[in-house]
Amino acid sequence: MSANLSQLLSIMQQLRTPETGCPWDLKQTFDSVVPHTIEEAYEVADAIANKDFDDLKGELGDLLFQVVFYAQLAKEQGLFEFDDILAVLNEKLIRRHPHVFSTTEFTSDAEINANWEAEKEKERLKKAKSLNAEESILDNIPLALPSLTRAYKIQKRAASVGFDWAEIEPVIAKIHEEIDEVLVEVKRTDLTHEQQKARIVDELGDLLFANVNLVRHLKANPEQVLNQANQKFSSRFRLVEQHVKSLGKEMGDCTLNELDAIWNDIKKLKTKR
Repeated sequence: MSANLSQLLSIMQQLRTPETGCPWDLKQTFDSVVPHTIEEAYEVADAIANKDFDDLKGELGDLLFQVVFYAQLAKEQGLFEFDDILAVLNEKLIRRHPHVFSTTEFTSDAEINANWEAEKEKERLKKAKSLNAEESILDNIPLALPSLTRAYKIQKRAASVGFDWAEIEPVIAKIHEEIDEVLVEVKRTDLTHEQQKARIVDELGDLLFANVNLVRHLKANPEQVLNQANQKFSSRFRLVEQHVKSLGKEMGDCTLNELDAIWNDIKKLKTKR
């Protein structure tokens, strides 16, 4: 173990030492640390998206600290230690990559992916048996994942056992069908406000799920696609704001038609570049 890692584990232990440790760290539990872990993971992703590799070094350290924190909590409760995490990880990586660590040979990425999924299926079956639960292909998809990512993973798992359309046409038709169903609920007059709202929300969920399916069929990742759209909209909206200010106006002073015209002009300029 490197001196830096040993020091990190020692620092974590000191932070959690009763009476002399940090009051905030001493109050933490597995559950309370989770939001910080998720936040740190997003900060890592943000540093990578911004190509800020100096910042990435620090953000990866913050993410590693989350693992060390969980390991310390587990050690205190007699569950496992940091070295056990490394042992499980090493075993898993070696087992999932027989083409690297044994004599097994694969001739394509498809074969590598098939082996990877087969190993994960064995892990799901083993876990289901240990819990005396019925195994499902959808096991071990974390509930805490962003909803778009979770929908994407659910669909990939279902597709892996043949529950999927082979062509894109029915995928698109399903989106149109879901739009129609949303509009039906929007136009209903025989329900209370709360009943109508619940039905609309339900249909909107189906519509979003269907759109994720289209993204998946087009070999893209929905989180990345939406993030790109968010960035594009934000960039253009800021330019609209700047243009309005250059006219000596405030956004609230302009009509929607005026703002839309500025937006379209900016969009045309961006397209030409």
